[in-house]
Amino acid sequence: MRGIYISARMRAVDFSAPSRLVQRAPRQILAGVCCVFTFGAAHAACPPSAIASLEKPGIGLRNGVDRGMLWRIERDGRTSWLYGTLHVGRGDWVRPGPTIQKALTQSDLLALELDSRDEATARTMAQPADPALVARVLSGERARRLERQNAEACVPPGTTSKLQPILQVTALAGLAGRADGLYPEFGVDETLAVSARNSSKPIVALENAADQLRVLTGESEDEEGQQIDAALDELESGKLRGQLKELADVWARSDAARLARYADWCDCLNTPAEQRLLKRLLDDRNPGLADGIERLHASGKGVFAAVGALHMIGPQGLPTLMASRGFTVTPVLTSAQEQTAVPMPALAAPSPAPRARGGKAVKGQRVQKGQKGAPAAAAKGGRPAAAAKAAPAAKGAKAPAKSAGKAPAKAPAAKGKVSR
Repeated sequence: MRGIYISARMRAVDFSAPSRLVQRAPRQILAGVCCVFTFGAAHAACPPSAIASLEKPGIGLRNGVDRGMLWRIERDGRTSWLYGTLHVGRGDWVRPGPTIQKALTQSDLLALELDSRDEATARTMAQPADPALVARVLSGERARRLERQNAEACVPPGTTSKLQPILQVTALAGLAGRADGLYPEFGVDETLAVSARNSSKPIVALENAADQLRVLTGESEDEEGQQIDAALDELESGKLRGQLKELADVWARSDAARLARYADWCDCLNTPAEQRLLKRLLDDRNPGLADGIERLHASGKGVFAAVGALHMIGPQGLPTLMASRGFTVTPVLTSAQEQTAVPMPALAAPSPAPRARGGKAVKGQRVQKGQKGAPAAAAKGGRPAAAAKAAPAAKGAKAPAKSAGKAPAKAPAAKGKVSR
């Protein structure tokens, strides 16, 4: 199990959202990490809690900027969206960017891998594991290594000890990015869910917790143990932290090209076991995710489907799968970009547009439709009208109506293909 798979694993163990983001989340699934963050905040050697991290200089309420990867998908006269997310985030990523917010607002529902507030999901993930199984999988040196990593992460003894062994180490993996300001509490999926709930938009889960848990545990106790060992190796070496930071940086600048080559830089496909895990976490799940998105779209709904960004890449990625099902797929946010959020400005009443003498618009000022002093209408076909001086109209003749020319519409992408 590799750190780069955090986007798939973290969603399965969402113990952690602070009260501001998941106020109604079941107590049993929050108890473990609530204790972790309270403990961490009390000791200088521990990373600050997610809420405490917001008090750092430069972190606060800011204008949202567009991050992540977004595709528009169209079929049957309706528009839906594919949004590649990250299941951890920074405090200043909480507010969605304008393009993301507009697409979400225009959609009828938000589709996520799992809905963390669903009671059945919470019960499944918090279900105590068979004590005998835990004793078999977490024994000897493996158990001692896990205990040391819990101590280093400021997790009180026994906090996660009753959970499925793979979930115990997954919870630790989710804490590896705190030193770099990355917290599960600020995961992009969760912040989108908050935005959707604030606008009374329905949330639909594309998967269920039991299936995700089966994907994580593997086909045998031995395989689960191997995944735990690999994760502990990465935690002990600091490699997991580096992988998570790299993935977060790629996601934040919408660098889809870099993400598509992640197998070249993740150092996570070195053994047959790692290759099987990747296939199980991504390729094997993607058809089911595509089925759910297609079914919701076919029901007459505009869908904003937000799933881990790694589900978007490769020949089995969701954009390719949706194109094969007859959707027109158009990239919207996929080019690497550097963006900086700025503090929210104080609200002020809009100032009237400046006017030149005689009622004409000031040079450079955009003229509204029907505004006095507007320039001559564009010529037929959307091209600018000639600058020749018009002859005066005959006395009593009716002046010709002015009409604003429109730029020719861009040809739509071919149906069933991914537009580049």
